[in-house]
Amino acid sequence: MRAFRYHRPADVAEAVALLDGDPEAAYLGGGTNLVDLMKLGVQRPDLLVDVTALPLDTVEALPGGGLRIGATVRNSDLAAHPVVRRDHPLLSRALLAGASGQLRNMATTGGNLMQRTRCVYFQDTGKACNKREPGTGCAARHGQNRDLAILGWSEFCVATHPSDLAVALVALDAVLEVHEPGGAAREVPLTELHRTPGEHPERETTLPRGALITAVRVPPLSFARRCTYLKARDRATFAFAVGSVAAALDLDGETVRDIRLAYGAVAHRPWRAYRAEEALRGRPFTADLAARAADAELAAARPLPHNGFKVPLIRNLTVRALTGLAGTVPR
Repeated sequence: MRAFRYHRPADVAEAVALLDGDPEAAYLGGGTNLVDLMKLGVQRPDLLVDVTALPLDTVEALPGGGLRIGATVRNSDLAAHPVVRRDHPLLSRALLAGASGQLRNMATTGGNLMQRTRCVYFQDTGKACNKREPGTGCAARHGQNRDLAILGWSEFCVATHPSDLAVALVALDAVLEVHEPGGAAREVPLTELHRTPGEHPERETTLPRGALITAVRVPPLSFARRCTYLKARDRATFAFAVGSVAAALDLDGETVRDIRLAYGAVAHRPWRAYRAEEALRGRPFTADLAARAADAELAAARPLPHNGFKVPLIRNLTVRALTGLAGTVPR
């Protein structure tokens, strides 16, 4: 591991200024992703700016049923928060499906969202990876790609974003509060945070250098309690998803009045399933309709040599999630 300097800023403005002034500095939250990558030699920051002491660690219920989550709230605290469990259970379910208890005790909300989109080749400095070293190639395209993308990938990168929490927040139309260099504060819809790889997979988000997420705001959703998070993985715990579905459903009798649907482990970013939502909204719900809606979303899928099974997997997870919420039996 490369030697590095360590600093705890007094406030958000100082933290942003430090990163803006040093192209090799990095923010340190829980460190559950960054420290691993530093040990592997994948990331080699010369300065770590520890933001965990900043006053960004509260969870606030907002008027009308919304929620504001500070960027340094630990994943375990967020999952156990009584307001989250009561009014936004999708977040608790997604968090508890991810990592291990020890990692959830360390990981932060902002850090979880900003963890690197990656695969095993990104973490191996002896392999070609356009994300780690632009222009070197993508070893995963014709290598071990079982767990990688089927949607939105490019010839430059086929990695997937690993966050469970991000999938749930994308489904709930969450908005980020961001502090940028120069003192500017703005809001960024979470659906616009992560990029698809294109020709520059090293650019994983739309945020400028030095920008710091200070909070995540979840807007009110009248049917937020009628939700589920399903995650397929190779072992029961401490494993990234092979595929996941976050869903919230609102029914008027048998008709789908509204719906939120997002997929995980299928793309370079959490994937909001807008086509599937449109196919379901305003129609009488059946398991067959859910399957056809998933097919509409997955029509753009381009499976790699070893992950074609993800298409029927996501289709079946969608049907299972929505039929469970609707209280119907698949047929």
